[in-house]
Amino acid sequence: MLRLLITGAGRGLGYELTEAAVREGHSAIACVRDEERPGTRLASLAEKYPDRIRVRGLDITDEAGAIRLAGQLREERLSLDAIVNNAGVLKGREDGIETLSLSDVRETLEVNLTGPMSVAKHMIPLMRDSEAGMVVNVSSEAGSFSGAYGGDYPYAISKLALNMFTKQLNEEMKPRGIRALAVHPGWIRTDMGGPSAPLSAGDSARGILDILTGRTKVPEEFIFVDYLGRQMPL
Repeated sequence: MLRLLITGAGRGLGYELTEAAVREGHSAIACVRDEERPGTRLASLAEKYPDRIRVRGLDITDEAGAIRLAGQLREERLSLDAIVNNAGVLKGREDGIETLSLSDVRETLEVNLTGPMSVAKHMIPLMRDSEAGMVVNVSSEAGSFSGAYGGDYPYAISKLALNMFTKQLNEEMKPRGIRALAVHPGWIRTDMGGPSAPLSAGDSARGILDILTGRTKVPEEFIFVDYLGRQMPL
């Protein structure tokens, strides 16, 4: 059984992945920005599986918070098998370069790129050195350089940079038996994806869990894949 740390676990894909994991018998450190307000569904799930879910507060833009959480987990003698950097934002999607808010760009990079970097920096030391060790960075097809389209600057650039970070991290972690993957979850029905998306967050979460558990085998040379483990263009 795996011990997962999942950011953005209060709703959407993060919640669905937490639920899918604990139903299988895995345990999860479910991270939300405000530990006192985890969201009704996550709070209910934690009550149902008190031995498998620990809800923890983590604002991924606050490195001091990541340091504190890592210290708490270390004090509790908890180790990790996998980290899922799921928390993210989508801003400035409708803006072209002439109307683009650079504050939106900065905020998006802080959440979608430096946030996952901070989580990896402080949580990887808690991971077991094993073949099962994995860091999953939830990316997007928007982060494909070869598929670039006009506009959507903050989100697309942040996900492209996240893919690069994933590649770099994977190369560094290979000697420790820890793998990093950027995963496109599909266009899913969440607050970010909207109600018209063709894929449920639950289906995407189950696909990602299959990757984490090894039921879906992803070739070693793949860095950017979709939720079914299929290679995505960089």
